[in-house]
Amino acid sequence: MSSSAKLRVGFIGAGGNTRLRHLPGFAAINGIELAAVANRSIESAQAVAQEFGITEAKATWREIVDDPAIDAVCIGTWPDTHAEMTIAALEAGKHVLVEARMARNVAEARAMAAAAKCHPQQIAQIVPSPFTLDADAVIAQLIAKGELGELREVVSEFRCNATVDPTLPLSWRLDQAISGVNTMALGICYEPLLRWIPGDAKVIATDARIFTRNRLLGDGSAGVVEIPESLTVLGEWAGGERLVMHQSSVDHGPGYGCFRIVGSKSTLTFDVFAQQLTRIDSTGNSCVIEFEKRPNGGWMVEEQFVNSIRCGTPVSLTAFNSGVRYMEFSEAVWQAWNA
Repeated sequence: MSSSAKLRVGFIGAGGNTRLRHLPGFAAINGIELAAVANRSIESAQAVAQEFGITEAKATWREIVDDPAIDAVCIGTWPDTHAEMTIAALEAGKHVLVEARMARNVAEARAMAAAAKCHPQQIAQIVPSPFTLDADAVIAQLIAKGELGELREVVSEFRCNATVDPTLPLSWRLDQAISGVNTMALGICYEPLLRWIPGDAKVIATDARIFTRNRLLGDGSAGVVEIPESLTVLGEWAGGERLVMHQSSVDHGPGYGCFRIVGSKSTLTFDVFAQQLTRIDSTGNSCVIEFEKRPNGGWMVEEQFVNSIRCGTPVSLTAFNSGVRYMEFSEAVWQAWNA
C-alpha cells in the first residue's frame, strides 16, 4: 500500500481509551476514513458514530470483520474478546490494532501470535504500555552502554486507589472471566522492562491479597473477586538481576508509578507520573537526566500502525511476540500465587 493510499478503519468497542486516544489519533492522519464502529449496542454505536464522524454504525463486531471494504480494525474491547476478534480479523484479511492486555492467558496470546504469523501480509500490533514511551530510548541506551555498571536490581512499583471503596461494583479488571491472569497493571509495568533489559524474568515467589471478596455485579447479584488487589513478585532476570514488583489498588494516596534500575555504579529512577528520570551515583549525588518530551507523552500508536501498513515499517510497539512474553510472565505470577 502506498503512503498516500486511503485506509478505511473499523472500530470494535468504543470505550474510554478508544474515545480518548484511538478515534482522535486516526482522525488526525491524512487519508484515513473512520469507516465503521460496533459497540455493545447499536444505539451506543450510533451515538459514537455521530460524535466522531464515523461513516457507519454496525450492530455486531462480525459485521466489521466481514466488511470487505474495511482495511484495518482497532479492537478496543475487554481482554476476553481479543483472541476471537483478532484471529477472525486477520483471517478476513484485515490489519489489526488490539488494546493492551493482549489476551486472558498465554494460550490465547499464542493463538493470536500464530494467526499473525500465518498472515504476514497483515500488520498485527498491540497497544503499548504508555508509561515510559518518551524515556525508553535513553534508559535502554544507558543500560546497554554500561553506564549503570553491572545490573543488580530491577524494581517496579505501581499503586492507586481503584479498589479502596468496598462498595464499588465488580469491574472488568477484577473479573477473572474477563481479565484472566492479568492482575492490575502488572503486564503493563513488565512490558517496558522488556524494552530495556535483555531476556525474560523468571518468577521465584509471589504474595497477594484480595481484601474485598465480594462485589455487586451489574444486575445487582453478588460477584466473587478472584484477582488480587495487592501483589508482590520476586523474580530473577536471565542475567541474574534481581526483580521486585509491587502492585496495589488499595492505596489511599495519589497514584504512583516508579521504576528503579540499580547497578554497581549508579541507580536510575523513573517517576512515571512526574515523567522524571534521575540518576544517583555511588557518592550519593543525583542529577536529572533530560530527554525529549513529546506531545501526549510520545503516544504515536495510531500513526505507527498506519505507517506499518503503508510503508512496511516493522512493528516495535508492540509486536505480538512481546505481548506473548508479558502474558507468559503474568501467567507465571498467577500460577505462583495460586500454587
